[in-house]
Amino acid sequence: MIKRKSLWRCILILSIIQLSSSSIFSQEKPSEILISEDYMGKSIIGILKNLSIKYGLRMEYDKSDIDNKMLSVQFYKELALDEVLEKLLAGQDLHFMITSDKKVIIKPIGEELRAVYEPTQFDFSFTGKIVDFESGETLPYANVYVKSTKTGATSNIDGYFTLLNVPSDTSTLVVQYIGYLKEEFHLSPEMLEKGVKIGIQAIGTQLDEVIISDKKEHMMKASEGVSMVKVSPAQLSSLPSLGEKDIFRSLQLLPGISGTNETSSGLYVRGGTPDQNLVLLDGFTVYHVDHFYGFFSAFNANAIKDVQLYKGGFEAKYGGRLSSVVELTGKSGNTNKVSGNVGLSAVTGNASIEVPFADGDGTFLFAGRRSYTDIIQSGLYDDIFTIFNGEEEEAPQVAGPGGRGVQGRFAQQQVEPAFFFYDLNTKLSYRPSSKDIVSLSFYNGGDNLDQSNEFDSSIFGNTGGAGPVGGAQFANSTTDLTEWGNWGSSIKWGRQWNDRFFSNTVLAYSNYFSERDRFSEVERTREDSTFVTRNGTIQDNDLKDVTLRIDNEYLINEKHQLEFGTQITSSKSDFLRVLNDTTVQQDRKDKGLVSALYVQDKWKPVPGLSINPGIRLSHYDVTNKFYIEPRLSGSYQLIEKLKLKGAWGIYYQFVNRIIQEDITQGSRDFWLLSNEDTNPVGKAIHYIAGASYETNGFLFDVEAYHKDMTGLTEFTERITRRPGPPGPGGGQVSTQDSDFFQGDGYARGVEFLAQKKFGKMTGWVGYTLGEVVYDFPEISERPFKALHDQTHEFKVVNSMRLGAWTLAATYIYATGKPYTAPVGGYELTLLDGTQNSYISIGEKNALRLPSYSRVDVSATVNIPMGNSQAELGLSIFNLLNHNNIWYKTFEVEEDDVVTTDVTTIGFTPNLFLNIKF
Repeated sequence: MIKRKSLWRCILILSIIQLSSSSIFSQEKPSEILISEDYMGKSIIGILKNLSIKYGLRMEYDKSDIDNKMLSVQFYKELALDEVLEKLLAGQDLHFMITSDKKVIIKPIGEELRAVYEPTQFDFSFTGKIVDFESGETLPYANVYVKSTKTGATSNIDGYFTLLNVPSDTSTLVVQYIGYLKEEFHLSPEMLEKGVKIGIQAIGTQLDEVIISDKKEHMMKASEGVSMVKVSPAQLSSLPSLGEKDIFRSLQLLPGISGTNETSSGLYVRGGTPDQNLVLLDGFTVYHVDHFYGFFSAFNANAIKDVQLYKGGFEAKYGGRLSSVVELTGKSGNTNKVSGNVGLSAVTGNASIEVPFADGDGTFLFAGRRSYTDIIQSGLYDDIFTIFNGEEEEAPQVAGPGGRGVQGRFAQQQVEPAFFFYDLNTKLSYRPSSKDIVSLSFYNGGDNLDQSNEFDSSIFGNTGGAGPVGGAQFANSTTDLTEWGNWGSSIKWGRQWNDRFFSNTVLAYSNYFSERDRFSEVERTREDSTFVTRNGTIQDNDLKDVTLRIDNEYLINEKHQLEFGTQITSSKSDFLRVLNDTTVQQDRKDKGLVSALYVQDKWKPVPGLSINPGIRLSHYDVTNKFYIEPRLSGSYQLIEKLKLKGAWGIYYQFVNRIIQEDITQGSRDFWLLSNEDTNPVGKAIHYIAGASYETNGFLFDVEAYHKDMTGLTEFTERITRRPGPPGPGGGQVSTQDSDFFQGDGYARGVEFLAQKKFGKMTGWVGYTLGEVVYDFPEISERPFKALHDQTHEFKVVNSMRLGAWTLAATYIYATGKPYTAPVGGYELTLLDGTQNSYISIGEKNALRLPSYSRVDVSATVNIPMGNSQAELGLSIFNLLNHNNIWYKTFEVEEDDVVTTDVTTIGFTPNLFLNIKF
């Protein structure tokens, strides 16, 4: 009996110990706590104390922050802890945070919620990822640093970053990304065990100016690196534009980039031409960046999440261009929920949708844009076509030397061109593991123009001089079809092998195509004679390339980040130009293979000093030569806010856009591979030096540059004096000759930037003093200013937020560009009775157009629509209706040269609407 009693005592004691231990050592998670209580007539602080005791919670709050009023609440059914706290603190202007160790932190709204931990690790390294807070999409090239230290890093193209020598696992990180709020992120020991994913919030998703006014990062950041600028596509909608937010038009507002080329979205960077810019979208090259004669760029901003611009001195990992690099990263899509956008402007409609995979490991994005100009011709559409095709509306003016003005024009029949442009972006991204990401990107954009027409002067009756010769009649049938655009696609595999080594492999395809078929048959009748003239041009240009590129990053230590890789590009270009359906002027079929290796080091030998040496070695099989391209850039933090910087490098280009200059018909261009005969490999040497002074609110930046260029090419149908049939007065008639011409040149200048980064009103002022000089001995006896040379260019960009409204204005002033004027001309009647005009050209680019000036303004308002948001805006282009001359045309009338000024767009309003859901 005693033994049996002892046994039961032991069982009872063990049961009590087990129950006690299960209560004491319970690891119940906060999310598993369910509360069912009756708090009738209890104070808030009393309720919080009860919850603390009964459910093992630790409460952290200041009694003075809580209005300790009496409550009568009952939680009949079991509610989660966070739901109970929300009901208790409703109307208190308080927010709370529940940590994994069952600690509840309560603070007034506006104060930071932060749990205090004891550090467990010191002087360690770790890898994290930067993502968009709302969509979960990774953010490339974000800056991350440990607060109050010089330890920092930049996220790679897939959003990963690695920090070395972090002081402790309770340190505070600061994250900055253009177009997003600057955020502070507090580490904790438990967080590091799971991996760090930092979500930051876009400016557009937060409208409380009081809270975020000291944390804003705006649409442009120009203080990193040498000649490097970051742009936020999401913030561009606030800037004035012709139709909708435009990435390349916005880049033209920066110093060092010409902002007066209304008829080209291409970038003229520090004296370079658009073909000298390497434009990459998700790893594939985009050769032609224009829609609608250049008034719109070829990129839909709704499909782009990041833009990096290098105006010069760029790193060894980029090659094949002489001037600059624009690297665009396409959106991957929302990883959390289905979202999208629809929009409408004066010329285009656009739509996009982002769909996450069910398991959250992948996303799909589709974005499309199309003009409806073939259905409805808006005022903007009419204005642009008037510039290019509406000669009847051009106002002839008195010519320069030897010219005279006339008011008569040939009778013309109104023709409605059929035109539209479009672009499509799709991207499929998938994460097979936490360390891998695979994406497939596709782009297609094109323009289609049909200006075919038929004309019969007899429908105007006896014009009595409206035709070429009084009383003559003629009929004209013209076929004029033009199509141009780009295809591009890439498949990319990015892998974070460990916290120090990352690789990115891309297989890419690019294609630029341009086709023009213009044929005209003219039948002239004078008295009893009829003459038929046939002429026309077929021009077909097709450029393709396939590229394999492997980029690797290895973080050796806090002083050295080694980057190395290889690139192989196989290119093929075809160019056919046929005159009058019989004469083959050009028939080029070229192939070439460029193989390249590069290595570079981001070296920080001492605090405040950053040096980036690198070298690129390329082999081009067409010339069978090796090209060595050493690069060096660096910066030094002289004092806390003042930084000195500089760069030097050698650059080569193996594919070129050839400019075909014709002063009577404007300029056309085509792409060809370089060779040793007609168009050599281009070469440029960059010299850059500058300084920047930056505070929390302002940036003042200055850079001087000099760029020597060799291997430049022009294709000019020029007037040469050679023996021919006698002209009026017994002289010799000039005949036309077509050829390639090679030359050299240089570009030099200095650019200034002053940026205001804080407050409701932000923006920048930019000024560029520059010079671009070419030397083509076979074209001109002396060096001459390039067509895009501009001595002075001054820009002001201003944006002001007023609640849901954003008001913006831009101003551009620039000195006129050079042009070549004729010194005389005459008409000659041939044996078949037709008349040809001949012009004698003056000195190359000896005269300048008048100065350029333009003011643009816009107003946009954000309108909440439930779970969606609408953006309604009005933009006015050329508010003051300034008469800016694009170029001059020259015609011979009765042996005199008549000059006509072709002007760009005047006062042009535009409404636009975008809805995000």
